[in-house]
Amino acid sequence: MNLVHSFQPFGLPHLAVIFLTIVLPFALAAIVRRTKSPRVERTIVVLLSAILILNYVAYLIFVRSHGIVSWQQMLPLQLCDWGMVVVMVAMWTGNQRWFEVAYFWGIGGTREAVRTPNLRFGFPDWRFISFFTSHSGIIIGVVFLMMTRRYRPYPMSIVRVFLWSEFYFVVTLIADELTGFNYGFLLHKPEAFSILSFLSDSRPLYLLEMHGVALLFFLGLYAPFAIADLIQRNRPTIQ
Repeated sequence: MNLVHSFQPFGLPHLAVIFLTIVLPFALAAIVRRTKSPRVERTIVVLLSAILILNYVAYLIFVRSHGIVSWQQMLPLQLCDWGMVVVMVAMWTGNQRWFEVAYFWGIGGTREAVRTPNLRFGFPDWRFISFFTSHSGIIIGVVFLMMTRRYRPYPMSIVRVFLWSEFYFVVTLIADELTGFNYGFLLHKPEAFSILSFLSDSRPLYLLEMHGVALLFFLGLYAPFAIADLIQRNRPTIQ
């Protein structure tokens, strides 16, 4: 008899995941700074990328082995799927524009998934492990880039990432209509409580409000940098 563990929001396993998600990128960045070795940094990038890829492949194998064989249910159309690709590209290329997308998608959308996951299975179920490996891995990669390469977003970053988000929205909305599967939660709200739970029950208004929520998240994520820039500009110059 298989014992299924139900997910408990902010239970000990969930809190442990949140703690590791916060601590690990700082610990990895500290290793890079202490060693001052490009080889060590590259090894960490390879390791993070390998974990994300292997976890995704293992998840596909797992769901296939548990009877989910419909291609409509296995498309890489969740925002975290796109975020995973973007953060790996940013880590490998060192491109600021890719980092911008990874930052807003990873710290914005993926952070919410870690905090309020749409998940029914608790630890040590593989679905719990796989879910948080992918979502937390994205955040760890983004923060690692910020700590080691001093990357940051700029005002135009919001515009560029909002346009990328619109592209994701259109592609996923079409896929949802064709497959009937709720990628990106564009067909209906997630089952788990989240900020989307406060939005309208009218689908057209719900989709419009999602754009507003995304923009507010982007502005909120940029706010610390805007405040830091303002303080820097107003700081008296020592003669």
